[in-house]
Parts: sequence; structure tokens; C-alpha cells
Amino acid sequence: MPHQKASEPSLLLVDDDDVFGSVMARALGRRGYAVHWAQTGTQALQLARQHRPSHAVFDLRLLEGESGLNLIGPLRDIEPGIRIVVLTGYASIATAIDAIKLGAAYYLPKPVDADAIVRAFGHAPGEAPAPQAPGEPEPLSVRRLEWEHIQRVLTEHGGNISAAARSLNMHRRTLQRKLGKRAINR
Repeated sequence: MPHQKASEPSLLLVDDDDVFGSVMARALGRRGYAVHWAQTGTQALQLARQHRPSHAVFDLRLLEGESGLNLIGPLRDIEPGIRIVVLTGYASIATAIDAIKLGAAYYLPKPVDADAIVRAFGHAPGEAPAPQAPGEPEPLSVRRLEWEHIQRVLTEHGGNISAAARSLNMHRRTLQRKLGKRAINR
């Protein structure tokens, strides 16, 4: 258990990877957070009830097939104002949208560093995070994830818009409108 100073915000870190969790806990601790690390959803909820964290960072996929998305509602019940950032090595537009709709402040693809997480906490849901340092990779926004997913599906179907639209479960004209818009920068 970390010793928490009155001025340190409490942060719940949920990740089942020992190396990533240990490194991220230390890095976020150096950035002024009192970090409480759990490796399962059950441990996370116990720590949340005990420490009432103001911030949470968790992996989308946890041990034994647990989904981090299932933690968002219970965490918001325990601490309604909690700022949640979801991390994943399996980024998809569907899970990004689900995470934001459920109440996450931001959704970041792995690999990610502590500074990107801290920046993601610094904005309101639906807003872009604060600018990053030059040369640092930028986290993907929901719009960018959608654009990349559409491009991947379109490529898989050899550029055939009708086949890609069927695969994406959207109307062909809707896909054409999305493709007709200028490419998304983020």
C-alpha cells in the first residue's frame, strides 16, 4: 500500500501484466499520484471501495477473459466523479465508443507512457487531451480509430465500397459520405 499524502490524488491502476503494472505504478507515483494496483476486476473494486480513487487507469482485457469495460459502471457507482482512462493493446472503434459511452474520459492504445495518461486525465470527456511534447506519439482519437478501421476493411475488400459497407454493417451511401470527407488527422 502506498503512503498517500493529503495533496496526492488517489489512482486505481488495473492491469494483469506484472511488468507493465509495476513500471506504470512507479511512473504514475513519480507524477504525484497515490497508486493502488490491482490485477483483477474483483481486486480493483475492493481497492476502489477502500481508497475512493479520483482517477483510474485500466486495461481493456484482464485475466481470465475479464473486460475492463465491466469496471466502468461499478467504479462510477463507488466514486461518481472518477476520471477513467482505458488502455488496450487491441484498439477498435467499437470498444473505444463503448468505453466513452460508459463514462471513460479517454481510450488509449498500448504501448502508452505515463505522460500520455496524465494528459488524458486533464480533459473533459469528448474533448481532446492537452498538447504533447514534440516527437512523442499521439494517442489515437475515436475518430482516427474509426477512419483506420474503415480503411482496413476497405483494403480487405479490395476497395469495393459495397462489400466493405456490408462488412461494416452500414449503408453503402453512409460509407461513401465518410470516405468523401477529408482524411482525419488524429
